[in-house]
Amino acid sequence: MKKNITVILGDGIGPEVTRQSLKVLDAVAEQFNHEFNYTYCLMGADAIDKTGNPLPDETIESCLHTDAVLFGAIGHPKYDNDPTAKVRPEQGLLKLRKSLQLYANIRPIITYPSLHHLSPVKSKNLEGVDFIIFRELTGGIYFGRKEMNEEKTQASDDCVYTKPEIERIAHLAFRYAQQRRKKLTLVDKANVLETSRLWRKVVQEIAPQYDDVTVDYLFVDNAAMQIILNPKQFDVVLTENMFGDIISDEASVLSGSLGLLPSASVGTGTALFEPIHGSYPQAAGKDIANPLGSILSTAMMLDYLNMREEASLVRQAVDWTLQNGFVTKDIDSINFYFTSTIGELIADFVNNKITGEVNKKNIELRKSTII
Repeated sequence: MKKNITVILGDGIGPEVTRQSLKVLDAVAEQFNHEFNYTYCLMGADAIDKTGNPLPDETIESCLHTDAVLFGAIGHPKYDNDPTAKVRPEQGLLKLRKSLQLYANIRPIITYPSLHHLSPVKSKNLEGVDFIIFRELTGGIYFGRKEMNEEKTQASDDCVYTKPEIERIAHLAFRYAQQRRKKLTLVDKANVLETSRLWRKVVQEIAPQYDDVTVDYLFVDNAAMQIILNPKQFDVVLTENMFGDIISDEASVLSGSLGLLPSASVGTGTALFEPIHGSYPQAAGKDIANPLGSILSTAMMLDYLNMREEASLVRQAVDWTLQNGFVTKDIDSINFYFTSTIGELIADFVNNKITGEVNKKNIELRKSTII
């Protein structure tokens, strides 16, 4: 099978983790006789530095005419620390989501027994956690009208949603729930916000079309608490843009590291796949970032391309590295492995080059030096 992939390396650790995903894709291509053709494009701070534009037209054009988009990360401190900046890296990602009509961000949350000790949540509450967050991605407060008075003493951000915007992601979430444990939780703030009341009304209207799915409702503050107290109760979580942004990052503590979580952004056109972590500029260029979020996003991309067996093998490879202690610094600060080493190990696993026990002494290991 031949597929064209637009690759946006992005900022900070984005290039490093994405290159590991490309190693894995190349291994998949070799093992399953596929052909992946990569087109590299610019977005974010990298694009601003090189073109003055956080999302060049060439990038949009490539993304519109490709089979999938693989993206690294976005953001840079020189923009984060300058509230007066007129052009910002994040504008590129927001514009790309709009251009591709990527209205749903899908973020699976699972836990790994070998990493339970890294989570602040008790191990007994982590066993069997497996839920998925559907975050609306092109509406709400992030895209509403933004104003500030001339004196810079008052600001406003409008939060706007329409019924069709809510319906399309709600139908998608319900269909996923039907394929899972048949439970959907709407997270909103309907006791305070008109937009949340509209969300609840629309979900209640379409729920009868999915009579095999149980629906419950949680205010976002309660949902944030429940994710920590009893995460096993969730199956499919549906929510608006800002709430989804916040609770999915909160949920990352369940797995033990933000660097482990993948995501897919889907809509009416080409889908985009990226780890949920930021650009983490402090680690850029040090070969210490966790590439698993990117590699698991690549597995989601393979699912999207109807390469189910290939995606399953990539996930098996990730499980193998975690079970055998081949982890990056965010997981083990003493005995940790390079970003590139993890990518090579997973690619070797996919290519069936790893059989039986592995002698760790033969694998490049980076140890901390305590002075």
